[in-house]
Amino acid sequence: MATVEQRDVPVYKEWVATLDGYVNAEIRPQVSGYIIKQNYTEGSLVHKGQALFEIDPRPFQAALDRAKADLAQAQAQLGKSTLDVERDTPLAEAKAIAKSQLDNEVQAKLGAQAAVESGRAAVEQAALNLEWTKVTSLVDGIAGIAQVQIGNLVGSASVLTSVSQVEPIKAFFPISEREYVLVQKENNATSSKHPIRFFGNPVELILTDGSTYPQKGKILLADRQVDANTGTIRIVAAFPNPGNVLRPGQYGRVHVETSVKKGALLLPQSAVAESQGSHQVAVVGSDHKISMRAVKPGETVGTMWVIDEGLKPGEQVVVEGLQNLREGTLVTSKPAHLSAGGN
Repeated sequence: MATVEQRDVPVYKEWVATLDGYVNAEIRPQVSGYIIKQNYTEGSLVHKGQALFEIDPRPFQAALDRAKADLAQAQAQLGKSTLDVERDTPLAEAKAIAKSQLDNEVQAKLGAQAAVESGRAAVEQAALNLEWTKVTSLVDGIAGIAQVQIGNLVGSASVLTSVSQVEPIKAFFPISEREYVLVQKENNATSSKHPIRFFGNPVELILTDGSTYPQKGKILLADRQVDANTGTIRIVAAFPNPGNVLRPGQYGRVHVETSVKKGALLLPQSAVAESQGSHQVAVVGSDHKISMRAVKPGETVGTMWVIDEGLKPGEQVVVEGLQNLREGTLVTSKPAHLSAGGN
C-alpha cells in the first residue's frame, strides 16, 4: 500500500533542441582574384583577424603603386598652381597682368587641390584592396571545410568557408503557443523581469546517447513571433562549451523546471492502471475493501505521478497486483517504500 502524498513539486518539461553557433560567419572575399594560399587547418580553432586565405596580391600592389604615382603628380600640379597664384596676386593688384589671368590660376589651384584629395582617396582604396587580399576570420571560433581550392578565381559572392563561435553554443527549441500562454499564466510572468518566469532557471541538455551534458545552460530569449505554420515559438538557450565538444547541428533535449505545482497529490506510477486511454487506481477503504476509482494523472516526478483529479490527500492505494483486483476485494495493508526520486 502507499499513501497519497501532498506537497509542492517542481514541474519539468523537455523539448527537442538543435545546437548552433553563437555566431556563424560566412567568410567571403571583398576583392576578386585567384586564391594562392590557405593559411588555416580545417576544423581547427581560429581567431578574429587571423588570415585564412590569400588572394594573389600583385594586381592590387600594382594598382596601389599607380595610385601613389597619380597622387604625386597631382601634388606636383598643386605646387605649381600655388606658386602661380602667389606670384601673380600682387601683379594683378598692381594691374601689371590681366585680372582674368589670376582668376584662371586660382581656379586651376582649386582643381589641383581636388585632384590631390581624389588621389589620396584612390591610394587609400588601393591600400585597402591590397589589405583585403588576406581574407581574415571575423570571429573567434571553429573554421569549417574550405569551399575553394588553390588557384580558384573568387569574388565577393564566393563563400570560402564558415567560422562558428561555439563557446558558448546556442540551443534552439520550439515550444507550442499553448505552452507559452500557460507558463505565462501559471507564473505571473508580467511581474517578472523575464517574459517567461522559467527563463531564469538553469537548463539541462540531454544528448542523443541519453547522457546529460555536465554544463548547465541559461535561456537567452524568445523569438519575436509565433510561427504561423507550426504554431510554435522558438526559445534560445546558451550552454558553456569548454573544449568545443558540442558542435552546430547536433540534436538533444533541453530539460528545465517550468513551474512549481502547489499542493500536488503524488502517487507511485505503479499504482496507476491504464486501459484504453483511461486511468484507474485501487483505493483501500477503512473497511479494507477495494474501490476502483478513475483518476486524471498529470506530470511525472521521478517514480511518482502527479494526480490532478480523483484522489484526496492521505488515502491509501494499492501499488502492486492491480490486475488481480476487483471492486469490493478485501485486502490486507502492507506499506510500500517508495519515494519521488529524481526529476
